[in-house]
This record gives sequence, C-alpha cells and structure tokens, in this order.
Amino acid sequence: MKYTKRKRAIILLSDGTVFYGKSIGIDGTSYGEICFNTGMTGYQEIFTDPSYFGQIMVTTNAHIGNYGTFGDDNQSNGSKISGLICKNFSFNYSRPSASLSLETFFSDQNLVVVSDVDTRALVNYIRENGAMNSVISTEIEKIDYLKKELKKYPKMDGLELASKVSTKKNYFYGNHKSKFKVAVLDLGVKKSILENFSKRGLFLQIYPYNSSFEEINEWSPDGFFISNGPGDPKPLIDAQNLAKEVIKRNIPLFGICLGHQIIGLANGISTFKMFNGHRGINHPVLNKITNKGEITSQNHGFAIDRSETEKNKHIEISHVHLNDNTVAGIKIKNKKCFSVQYHPEASPGPNDSKYLFDEFIKLIIDKK
Repeated sequence: MKYTKRKRAIILLSDGTVFYGKSIGIDGTSYGEICFNTGMTGYQEIFTDPSYFGQIMVTTNAHIGNYGTFGDDNQSNGSKISGLICKNFSFNYSRPSASLSLETFFSDQNLVVVSDVDTRALVNYIRENGAMNSVISTEIEKIDYLKKELKKYPKMDGLELASKVSTKKNYFYGNHKSKFKVAVLDLGVKKSILENFSKRGLFLQIYPYNSSFEEINEWSPDGFFISNGPGDPKPLIDAQNLAKEVIKRNIPLFGICLGHQIIGLANGISTFKMFNGHRGINHPVLNKITNKGEITSQNHGFAIDRSETEKNKHIEISHVHLNDNTVAGIKIKNKKCFSVQYHPEASPGPNDSKYLFDEFIKLIIDKK
C-alpha cells in the first residue's frame, strides 16, 4: 500500500456535475463518454477490450487491482479505455501468476486513473441521467478550461471509431492446415474471439474494417465473421455493404455486438443510442428458439430497433434481453446468417453461450 500523499482529481460531466477523487499517481487529463461496468472480476479484459475505445470506465466493484495483471488476459495490444474511475485502487496484488501491478499497467500507458470516488453515487447519477461525455483530470484548478474543452468533445452518437482500433493490414490466425477458412472483418475484435474460432479448427484471416467483399472473397473463405467494436454502427457503410453481399450470396455469416448491429442495418433495421447501454457479466438473455436462459457478458451502447425487427418478415428474433426486452440476437430466415448482441466468448464463469461458435461451424459444414 502506498502511503505517499496523492493529488486530488476531478470528474466533470458534460451537464456540469462534478465529483472528486484522488489520482493514483499519473498526472493528466482525459476525455470520453462515461459508462459503468458491473462485473466483479475481469477488469483487465474490460480495459483492453477495443469496444471500450473512447470511454471513461467506472467500475462498480469496490476493489480494483487486487489480482494484478497478466499479459495473456489482454484482449488487444494495450488498454483501450480513455481512463478509469474506481472506489478502492489496490497498489499491491496477490495473484501468483500476475506479472504486473495494475498501477504499472496504467503507468506504462500513461492512463489517468481516479480512485477514492463515491462510485455508488456516480453510477446512480449516470443511471438516472444517462451516458454522457466527461473529463477526468488532476488539473483541478483549471475547471473552467476543462468545461470549455469538454463542450468540444464529439458525442458518441454518430461517431465512427472502428477505424481507430481495427488492424491496418491483413493477418492470419490459427492453423493454416485447417479444413475451413473464415474471414474476420475487424471492427475491434477481441483476442478471445479469435481463440474460440481457432481452437474449433478454423483458419482465420483478419481484415481491416473497410475491406470490401470483393477483396475478401478472393481468398475464398468458407464463412464471414463481423466483430465487436466501438462507436456508432451507422457510419460503417463499407461494413454494411459487405454484410449485404455476404447475405445475398448465402455465405455463412456470424456477427457479435457491433457486428450484430451492422447485420441489422444491412437488413434495413435502424439502430439507436441507448440511455445507458449494457455493460457487465451477468445479463440475463432468453433464447427464444430453445426457451432456455443464458447468463451473458455484455458491452454495448447501441442496439437495433425491436419494433422494426418484428415487422421485418425476413428476420427472426432469436434472443431477448430479459431486463429491458431489447433484441439480443437475430436470425435471417432461409439464410445462413445470425448475430447476437452479447459476448459468447467472454465466459465470465458461465459458458452458456459458447454454443454459438459451434452453430456457426455447423453452418459452414452444411454449406460445404
């Protein structure tokens, strides 16, 4: 435990509300949309998930950092959140396999962290007033300047962010001797998704977010996957056009989260910015086809319109979020295409949703 005196830090919301805390020792200022995650574990996976790019994360668990960090748990090449707000930050850690403290993890990336915050009050405020832009800073004497700069920061609604986290050039993943090939459109793909495909015998080629169907189809993949990622799906016109072409040709297609929204848009279903979004590892979902419940990991701030989905004669709602009845999964009738608005690869204890990877492989086998 560090006993050195730590600087005060400020949390300023776009509506002018202010909270205070303490810096863990990294000076600076960071902007982003504030959101909260209710997971009790998995903080490293959250911080390195590309879907969180551009967001300041509030963790509702009271203790963060107590089991350190381990390189293999990273879901990308580093932290993707814009900053962290927490209650109790642990400078020491107890997990034997950990390689770094969370303090070192953030310090190496110069990421601002504010602790000693009344996170119960902050989360309750966000719940009641919705997600909004915010700034966290150790420069508490510059509040007027911070307010002015925060007004300039772009809102998440309408913001394209996939290009910020997508690969810049194609790369391969898995065993090249595998029987089946799958093309992955990288909108911010998590490492654990690639691992789930690879260990099921798929050979992957990962493509940049704006790759065309014609470019990818030169590789003759047996299936397509559209990944998770950050930001608003509406500006991703190239991805929507790719999805339309894949569906038209009835090539197996699977989408997760942002990929799910892209498939919805490709079928004429609009998306909307949620008041708060779903972020946690205990979200209840009903599989309407099997009538079984699933405990799922979720991370999204946009969703597809349910009324439009129900009216679309080509679409079947396969999964529903039981907390608010939003669409959690769809299937396209008479096509080899489905998608879900949650993370089957995350498996935060329950493995309820991993069958979705097997269903995708079955579509590929049937196509063959």
